[in-house]
Amino acid sequence: MDGGEIAEFSEETFNAASASVAFKGFSIHPGSAKNKMVNAASLACQFQEILPEHMTPEHTSGREGFIHLTEMNGSTEEAHLAYIIRDHDAKKLAEKKQLLIQTASYINIMHGEGSCEITFKDAYHNMYEVLKDVPEVRQIAWKSLEELGIEPHDEPIRGGTDGAELSFRGLPCPNLGNGGGNFHGRYEYCVIEELEQACQLVLNIIKNTQEA
Repeated sequence: MDGGEIAEFSEETFNAASASVAFKGFSIHPGSAKNKMVNAASLACQFQEILPEHMTPEHTSGREGFIHLTEMNGSTEEAHLAYIIRDHDAKKLAEKKQLLIQTASYINIMHGEGSCEITFKDAYHNMYEVLKDVPEVRQIAWKSLEELGIEPHDEPIRGGTDGAELSFRGLPCPNLGNGGGNFHGRYEYCVIEELEQACQLVLNIIKNTQEA
C-alpha cells in the first residue's frame, strides 16, 4: 500500500542505481593561474552540461527513464556530483550508466587522467520480472478493487517501493494505492476517503486470498 490514487495497480517499477562522480583539480593563485590551474568545480559544471537535458526527470514521464542530479558541492581542488539513474528497462539503465562513463572519459581526455572518477551502486530492480510469473496476484488485487466498485488501471511506478525488494526476496508484491499524492514534497497529501477504501481493500484481499 505505497501508491497514489486508490484505483492504481502497479506491477512495474524502475530499475535503480546511483552514481557518484568525483573531480580533482589543481589550485594555484588566480593571479598566476594561466595554463596551470584546473578548477574541479568547473569540471563538474562541464560534466553536467554534457548530459542530455531530455533525460532529466522534468522532461520525462510514463516509462521513460532519467538521469537526475541530486547533489553538487566542491571547490577549486575537489568537487562532487551525485546522481540517481532510473529506467523500467534494465538495458536502457545500463545505457545510461555507459553515457555517464563516456562523459567521465571525455573530461579525463580534455583535462588529464584522474580528473574525473565515477562509481555506481545498484539500488533495486523492476518487480515485474517476478510478478509476470505469478498472475494470480494481479487477479486477486483486481477482483478486490472491483468489489469496492473501483475500476482499476495499470500505472507503472516512477519511483521506488518496498514491494520491489519484497518481490525479489520471495514475496510477490505489486503496489496498490492509498490515496496519496505529490510525494516527497511540501504539498504531499492523502485523501482520507481513499485511505478508508484502502483499508477495506486489504480486507477484500485477505478474503479473496483465502478463497483462491
